[in-house]
This record gives sequence, C-alpha cells and structure tokens, in this order.
Amino acid sequence: MQRRVDPPGRSEADDARAVLLLRKRGDRDAARRPCLHAGGILRPFVDRYDAAIFSSPAFAQGLPIPQYLFFPSIDPLSDKNRELSPEFIRSVLDKFGIDPGRPIITQISRFDRLKDPVGVVRAFRSVKRYFDCQLVLAGGGASDDPEGAAVVDEVREAAEDDSSIHILELPASSPLEINALQRSSTVIVQKSLREGFGLTVTEALWKKRPVVASAVGGIPLQVIHKHTGLLAHSVEGTSYQIRFLLAHPELAAKLGEQGHQHVRENFLVTQNLKTSLLLFRALQRRT
Repeated sequence: MQRRVDPPGRSEADDARAVLLLRKRGDRDAARRPCLHAGGILRPFVDRYDAAIFSSPAFAQGLPIPQYLFFPSIDPLSDKNRELSPEFIRSVLDKFGIDPGRPIITQISRFDRLKDPVGVVRAFRSVKRYFDCQLVLAGGGASDDPEGAAVVDEVREAAEDDSSIHILELPASSPLEINALQRSSTVIVQKSLREGFGLTVTEALWKKRPVVASAVGGIPLQVIHKHTGLLAHSVEGTSYQIRFLLAHPELAAKLGEQGHQHVRENFLVTQNLKTSLLLFRALQRRT
C-alpha cells in the first residue's frame, strides 16, 4: 500500500487535492485491509483524502471518499519491453542453452510458492508427452521472502535433472534477458495461486505472445479468456491450454495480436498519464 500527498496536517482551506493511492501487491496484503475499515487504525487519515485509487474492482472498500480504478502500466520503450534484434535474442538463448528450434514454454516470475513453479513443472511434464518442447522458469527471489532459496530447491527437485527444463536465477538487473526470453517463447505461462495485478502478464501480451494464466487477482482483467489469452484453474487445465495452443498456432498468433492491442489500449504508461490528468481535473472541479 502506498500513499501520495500526505494530508494529516492539511486544513479545509488548503486548495491542494490529496489522493490516496492503494495498490494491492498480491493477497499477502489482504491482512492489512481491515485497517482501512471503520474503526481501523488508518481510517482517520483515509477520511482526510479526496479520493482513493485501486488497481482492481475487487480491491475496493467501503470508504466515504470517491474511489477510482487505475490499472498498473508498463513502459513500452524500457529495456524489458522494447524491440530487440533477432541476433540479440539468439545470443540470449545460446547463453542459457535453450534450443530455438523447439517450442519454448516460459514462466517469468520470482521463485515464490504463490507463483506455483512446481505446478508449472508438473503441467509441462504432461505437455511433453505430446510435444517435444522446453520449459524455462526464469526469475529471482523477492527481498522480503526468505523462502526463495528453498523454493528453487523444490523446483530443481521436481525437474529431476530434465535437460528440457531450464531454471534460471536472474539478477534484478536483467531486463534485456527477460525481454529476449519472453519474445522467444512459444507460450508464456503465469500459474499464480494468488496475484495482485501481474505485470509479467502485461509484458507478455505486449510482446504478442499467447498467454495461459491462472484466473486469480487482476489477471482476468488482462487475459480475457479466448480473446487475449487462455485462463486455467489447475495444473491439468494449464497443461490442456498449453497443448491446445501448441496444436493451433494460428489461433495462438491471433490471441497474441489481440493481447497486444488490449495492452496498447489499457496498460501503457501513456494511458496511465491520461487517466491521472483526468482524475486531477475531476478533483479540481469538486473544489
């Protein structure tokens, strides 16, 4: 949870408008929500704001101030999202020993049990019975998650030294490598058990990759089932949807194109800027 424009000392005569920004970062923050309810420790401060912003309708709460929906966004010109040359993408695949001639199934996320990387390995094993493909699990550990190393060990144990499974522990300063891995993927997976919004899904859609993702948190706002991607509810469902996309490449490409357009219209920083300006104008008119 974040705050913008700290208002406790402001008076009613102050012309500045104060906006409370509440951006839910996964269900771990759910325990903090009661503090905003009537009688909660933050409620006296919340009531002094002019508006609240949430990143999903599901996160909105009973507040006495107007509430607005703001989606998180990506910068299409950043190293993680900009276009890359085929030569650079190939060099990244060579660096990690990934075969560009076989389908690549990828999940980009930190090694966290809530991202269910072991479940992704199980889904991949089912897919591999039908298709000669590879799995890439790439990410790092969260600084506030001491169990990250244990999760990596669990994933390696589940992988059982399968040479088709690439487990990549990447430093935070690897945006170009992540970009290349996403762009080279045949299907991108986000099998979260819980999720806030999931910007890795936004990044994959922007790169016109077909996405199979869990129907949790803010993911269904991005992956509109059978329009911008495919949703799943289990390991078996994830496996089935991946196999379906591998068997229907023309549909996979169509979903990728429609996902890209969905991000262009809703989840870029330019749209976020436009929405912010409209909000401040609306608040100004209330004075």
